[in-house]
Amino acid sequence: MGLKGFERRLEHAVEGVFSRVFRSGVRPIEIGRRLTRDMDDARTLDVRGRTITPNSFTVLLSAEDHASFADFADSLARELCDAAREHARDEGYAFIGPVEAELVVDDAQRTGTFTIDARFREGVGGSGAGSLLLPTGERFVLREQVTSVGRLPECEVTLLDPNVSRRHAEVHQRGNGFVLVDLGSTNGCTVNGVRVTERELRDGDEIGIGNVRLTFQAS
Repeated sequence: MGLKGFERRLEHAVEGVFSRVFRSGVRPIEIGRRLTRDMDDARTLDVRGRTITPNSFTVLLSAEDHASFADFADSLARELCDAAREHARDEGYAFIGPVEAELVVDDAQRTGTFTIDARFREGVGGSGAGSLLLPTGERFVLREQVTSVGRLPECEVTLLDPNVSRRHAEVHQRGNGFVLVDLGSTNGCTVNGVRVTERELRDGDEIGIGNVRLTFQAS
């Protein structure tokens, strides 16, 4: 589950640096629990009958608590985004844009308290949400413009694999979704093990390009 995964990923850190830093004040898991609860509370139906939920989260913290997160604020923000995506998949929620999280100072907060401002925020050009999860764990957020994938450094997603063509494939934003298009590559593209020349991507699809495996996430 989204929050369970978030909690598990923090366990090792809590045994180390987190256990020293967070003897008092706000703990990361408390933020994760509040975030997923806010997603449930704010969910609504869109005109297509989908259950949508906020995708943009601003965590408002006291200056002291914010400072205690300073060395790993980016990592925590990424974990919060992953928890939101996983929770959305578990509950069947959709997003209207990329998932974003940010930690900011709010002078109205006392040490040990926090608030989350959860909002619905469309993607660039009104596009839906989508991203490619790379083998390194990095996430490339898909935008309205065409995303090129290949071995060339000028590709938006560069894959250093000899079985990947210089310009191997593209991902196009089409309607509220994304489509993978093979560019006549030598070794082709697969989606969930099946070779394709063009395929609309679904949440969780595994894309094979050369020996590299990418995961498409619609949330």
